[in-house]
Amino acid sequence: MEAVPTHKKFAIIQEMVGCYGSIQLLCEIAGVSRSGYYKWVKRQERPSQKQLEDEQLKEKIKECQEEVKGIYGYRRVKVWLKRKHKLDINHKRVQRLMREMGIRAVIRKKRPYYGKKEPYVISDNHLNRDFHASKPNEKWVTDITYLIFHGQKLYLSAIKDLYNNEIVAYHISERNDIKLVIDTLKKAIKKRNVNGLLLHSDQGFQYTSRQYNNLLKRYNIKASMSRKGNCLDNACMENFFSHFKAECFHLYSFRTAEEVKDAVHKYIRFYNHQRFQKKLNNLSPYEYRTQAT
Repeated sequence: MEAVPTHKKFAIIQEMVGCYGSIQLLCEIAGVSRSGYYKWVKRQERPSQKQLEDEQLKEKIKECQEEVKGIYGYRRVKVWLKRKHKLDINHKRVQRLMREMGIRAVIRKKRPYYGKKEPYVISDNHLNRDFHASKPNEKWVTDITYLIFHGQKLYLSAIKDLYNNEIVAYHISERNDIKLVIDTLKKAIKKRNVNGLLLHSDQGFQYTSRQYNNLLKRYNIKASMSRKGNCLDNACMENFFSHFKAECFHLYSFRTAEEVKDAVHKYIRFYNHQRFQKKLNNLSPYEYRTQAT
């Protein structure tokens, strides 16, 4: 999985902070520092001479790629810049700028081979960070987090309704496998009318499995998936896990799996029925849904 460059993460955070989440939370989800983000914002407001030069170079690199239909790697682009524009640019700088632009030589693009695997299904990012839903069971998001305690590990899978941030279903397992997400989804299907809803996830092997996607098709659920390496595409689900760990899991010491499961059950019930949210007019998710009904 190709990592998203830090400057692109900063740009995404700047785009999202006005409508969803705090800067601190978004930085934690993206794995970047808040101070680094603020420095980046300052640089955008007052670009340095080097940044201005880089932008000019990017335009010339774009010109080169259009001329040769994208077949040049950074070494040949360096030669092109020298011949065409009399610019003697260090090849590392050209490589960095091309990476920032998301440009790679067409004929040199490598296709990784991981051996024979189960067939998988990749869906487009239909959610596209539009975390607003106008009615219940219109848009759901799902993800998995791990819970480490007393030398042990459990996996928590959950599904959240974007209409009122309610946790529709969850499942806990000692194994992070396809069965975990299947069991979670089946619980949700039993509770709600899922016909035609959009269910967003990342591109984990569980969600790209044929078994999982066949279950979605059986109940007319439309799949949506985050882009590779872009955790901010599912920030709203990460938001719930962050609250759960800060307000429950990290506050106590657990010795057994049963203690952890009990804590998860109690917190999710509290979160759904009692924990009011500013976004929901200071109502709990359950109150907001029943009031609308």
